[in-house]
Amino acid sequence: MKKRNSIVVICLAVLAFAGCSNQKKLPASSPDPTSMFGVEKKINMETIDNYLNRSDVVYRDMRMLFDPADYGAIGGNADLSATIEGFKIVPYPYLATLTELPVKGAYSGDALFSLTWDSDGKIATATPNYDESMLVLEDLFPKDKPIFLMCGGGGYAGMTKALLIKLGWDEKNLYNIGGNWSYKGKHAYELIKYAENPNDHNIFATWRADYAYIDFSRLHKK
Repeated sequence: MKKRNSIVVICLAVLAFAGCSNQKKLPASSPDPTSMFGVEKKINMETIDNYLNRSDVVYRDMRMLFDPADYGAIGGNADLSATIEGFKIVPYPYLATLTELPVKGAYSGDALFSLTWDSDGKIATATPNYDESMLVLEDLFPKDKPIFLMCGGGGYAGMTKALLIKLGWDEKNLYNIGGNWSYKGKHAYELIKYAENPNDHNIFATWRADYAYIDFSRLHKK
């Protein structure tokens, strides 16, 4: 009788959990072949509001808080003025060396990995610069969950996806959801408030950011 009661309790618990969970199954990763950076066809800036606050997803914004690259020259914003609720900021330029960008002034400082590329523009080698390089990456990008990657225009997110695939992550779990500069949804999270009056100051609310700080001076070079 005890065994039967235990089975009933377990079944009820499973049913209760299923009833409480309103998370729909994620659509499979399906990059748009016409997108320069391989942005997802189904989960992107137009649809992301339908996929926020999920316990089974990791959310990453790959931009720098203040990027030295002149993204204003191509209609973007080098300052991370807003992100989306629930996204942790993990700047790609701190993860690996950059490919050539269509703007001047790109970051060229410390990074966890040094990359080389083949004639097709794909990553040929990814060499760790620090003993902790892979540990940092595995902590920030868990391998057991889908990861939504975004940036300003889609480039840093695409570079992050390529890096992770090269280092052994499952491509099916990596979603480049595109560029936040085009986001029109209801869950923007403001980090910079620009002054409307020229006599007032801009407010740089960096304290609001969920930011992955990598102190390279504390890492151990190989």
